[in-house]
Amino acid sequence: MGAMGGPPGPDMSEEPTMRTVAVAIICKTPAPGKSKTRLSPPLRPDECAAISACFITDLGRTIAGLEHPGARPCAVYTPAGSEAELLGILPGFALTLQGEGDLGARLVKGFGDLLANGHAGAILISSDSPTLPPSILEAAVAAVLGGDRMVISPAFDGGYTLIGLARVHARLFEDMVWSTETVFDTTMARAGEIGLETVVLPMWYDIDDAASYAMLEAELGGQPPAFARTALRDAPATRRFVEARHTMAAQ
Repeated sequence: MGAMGGPPGPDMSEEPTMRTVAVAIICKTPAPGKSKTRLSPPLRPDECAAISACFITDLGRTIAGLEHPGARPCAVYTPAGSEAELLGILPGFALTLQGEGDLGARLVKGFGDLLANGHAGAILISSDSPTLPPSILEAAVAAVLGGDRMVISPAFDGGYTLIGLARVHARLFEDMVWSTETVFDTTMARAGEIGLETVVLPMWYDIDDAASYAMLEAELGGQPPAFARTALRDAPATRRFVEARHTMAAQ
């Protein structure tokens, strides 16, 4: 057939490129004596490593199940050489090696590496929050895609459970006294200093000491934290660990 006259129509063979967000657990591959040491006591070193693997497994399951089409499961990990073991816990996740230095330096490098991989934004998440509700993560992905802003979920202990950015803002992480109750407030003040818009998501909690472990046991027992705004998010691997420990203690 002969060609019809007039200008060609739009090429419908190519779809717009999806803008993606790296939804990344920042973690250490579990190993006895090197994982979750602040949980000993009440846990033994081998139990600390085991529950760390449970935390990562359950959080990874939540991330992999996110409904937002732009979410991409990732992990910013250490140490080098542990990739095969970590992928056994987080199958299908893209791995990015952590850098050196304090947590702030590692967060800056993690954001830089993830954004350099072509993502429109990145979210770094504590590996110590196995029951983190997916609704918080879904909201974080959508907010990060909204432009140059900081997206943050405060933690019950004064830190934060996750932080998301579309651009690296190193000032948010410099000269920070980590693992203190002032981290969230200081981070918010830093964002104000540099004129960075902020989106504050609902609070959650990290399990990193005996008190927060007790909070986890209560949540898995059907008593969610008072600040929880969503229904209980089950953490099956962590639940099995806690129940097995209770069974052994009762024998």
